[in-house]
Amino acid sequence: MTDPGDVPPEILDRLRPVCLGLPETYEEPAWVGTRWRIRKRTFAHVLTVDPDHQAAYARAAATDEPICVLTFRSPGDEIAGLLAGGPPFFKPGWGADVVGMVLDDGTDWDEVAELMTESYCVLAPKKLAARVGPPLSRPGPH
Repeated sequence: MTDPGDVPPEILDRLRPVCLGLPETYEEPAWVGTRWRIRKRTFAHVLTVDPDHQAAYARAAATDEPICVLTFRSPGDEIAGLLAGGPPFFKPGWGADVVGMVLDDGTDWDEVAELMTESYCVLAPKKLAARVGPPLSRPGPH
C-alpha cells in the first residue's frame, strides 16, 4: 500500500464486478480509498483505515490497527439486524442509513454482493433499482 486508505487489490477485485454490474454505476477515487456511485450518490466506499489518518472510522470500527472497511447504505428495517450481530458490522457516526463492515479473511462475499445490491437500491432512482429485482432475503430464524 502506498497511500493512506489504499485497498488491497484482491478486495477491489471482489467488489468491482458486483458494484460495476449494477445499472449506470461507476467507480472513482474517493477522498481516501475507492467508491462506487449511482449518478452522484455513493452506495459503496472501501478503504483501509489507519487509526492515525481516519480516526472516526477507527473509533467506529473499534480498532487501533489498520483494517479494510466497506461502508454502504442499508434499508432502515435491516440496519438493526446487521448491527445486532456485531462484528464484522459497525455503525459509523454519520448517516442514519450508513453501515460499516470490516473486510478480512472471513468475509462472506455472497453477503457482500447482496448488501451492495441493497445499498444501490436505497440510492438509485426507482426505475434503475427495479432493473436489479427485489433483494434476496437473508437467511435467519424462521
